[in-house]
Amino acid sequence: MTKKLPHPTLHCLWAPQDDALYRQYHDEDWGVPEYDDRALFEKLILDGFQAGLSWRTILYKRENFRKAFNDFDAKKITRYTPKKIDRLMNDTGIIRSKTKINAAIGNAKIYLDIMKDGPGAFSDFLWGFVDGDPIVNKVKNYRNHMVKSPESEAMSKELKRLGFKFVGPVIVYAFMQAVGMVNDHEVGCPRHKAVQKLAR
Repeated sequence: MTKKLPHPTLHCLWAPQDDALYRQYHDEDWGVPEYDDRALFEKLILDGFQAGLSWRTILYKRENFRKAFNDFDAKKITRYTPKKIDRLMNDTGIIRSKTKINAAIGNAKIYLDIMKDGPGAFSDFLWGFVDGDPIVNKVKNYRNHMVKSPESEAMSKELKRLGFKFVGPVIVYAFMQAVGMVNDHEVGCPRHKAVQKLAR
């Protein structure tokens, strides 16, 4: 169930009232600081699949993606066989791009390498690009959002150096917005202050 906002008429303009799933995503997920390694890995992979598409397209397929990709269990993903890849390519519930599927498999391997340092390693690595604290912007209208930042460019550069695919600075900035590393809720939206209270 969608959480009620203090002022239902005040929300980010990109979150339409007549799209229940998209509005729920805005009200409950977008911009909430995420620190869980697996959840961060999932979001990074999904944003990679978003490349060239809209997030709404991915959002409406997110549950299908979770089922198809074993709830983004990186160990299982790294063991995907050609037969499994063929099944994914025939799964109409996801984005059927062999390039992106193979990238997800490769990204899972790199993620596991980072996780060799223990629980929280991937989270600490990513959050280190914002020194552990969300960047709070004062956006009055979503059309004024940046599409990339020095932090997203730095994260993108390092992810690419490690071998990650589909992690350009624009994709990474969208990822940072979604997982709360950047608070880009419009200042008139109740979620702008609400998500800040959830930061560590």
